Amino acid sequence: MTAAVALALAATVAASAYVPSVADLDAAARAVGNRRDIAQRIGESVFRTQWAAQVSQISANQLGRHLIVGIRVWGVKFHRPLTRDQFVSEVVALVARAFAAAPLAEEADLWASVPIGVAKGVVVSGDLAKPTSRTVFSVTAQRSENASSLRNRIASAGSGVFWDTGWADGAFQASP
Repeated sequence: MTAAVALALAATVAASAYVPSVADLDAAARAVGNRRDIAQRIGESVFRTQWAAQVSQISANQLGRHLIVGIRVWGVKFHRPLTRDQFVSEVVALVARAFAAAPLAEEADLWASVPIGVAKGVVVSGDLAKPTSRTVFSVTAQRSENASSLRNRIASAGSGVFWDTGWADGAFQASP
C-alpha cells in the first residue's frame, strides 16, 4: 500500500468515526432560546444520565450580560418510581449540571409540567390556543445558592418554590 493510499484511508476512517450519541441528539433536539448553543451544551451534560423525571426541554436566554437557563421536566410517567425526596434530589442535581455547563448563567429555573387533555378539534396553537400542559412544580435558583440550601428550600416549599399539592400528593411513592 502506498503512502498516499494509506493517508486517504486514514482520512476516510477519521471522517466517519464520529457517531453522535443519544445524549448529543437529545441535547440538539431539546435546546431552545436565543442562546441555543448554551442550551445544547447543558443538554449534552444533562442527557448523559437517564433521570426518573423525563427532561423535555432546556432553554438558555441572554439579555445583555444576563444569562438565564431553564429546564422543563415532565411530572408524569416517571422512568422509575420516585419519592418526593428523590425528586428534590434530581432537581438539585439538574440545576447543578446546568450551572456547571453554563458558567456565566446567573439563574436556573426548573419546572415540571403535566399534560392537560383537550377535546378533538380544539385550537392548541396561535392566538386562540388552549393550553395543553400546566405547571405543577417550579423553582428558581441563583448561582450563589449552594446545593444544601436549595434542597432545603425546595423540600420546605420556601421562597421561589411552587408545589401543586394535588399533583405532589399523587405523583410520588411513599418514602421507605
